[in-house]
Amino acid sequence: MTMEKSLRVCNKGHKYYKSSDCPSCPTCDKENKPESGFLSKLSSPARKALLHEGIDTLQKLSKYTEKEILKFHGIGPASLPIMRTSLEEEGLSFKG
Repeated sequence: MTMEKSLRVCNKGHKYYKSSDCPSCPTCDKENKPESGFLSKLSSPARKALLHEGIDTLQKLSKYTEKEILKFHGIGPASLPIMRTSLEEEGLSFKG
């Protein structure tokens, strides 16, 4: 069953269509995407989920287990290899 897409307008005036309840504006998401760092490699939902939890550095990310990270809304299994590789490049890893 496919939900019908509805036209929405964000606070900045960008118009976009969405079929979910997610209020995220795709244009704003692109404008706010970091140019470098591990967050720049992640999808917008994954990036937002980490930032919502206050995780903005690899050091902070390394204090969580993979299982804990997967519980955050917006994080899917496809994000884990990206995060794992970024951690390994800095000599870090997920918690136990």
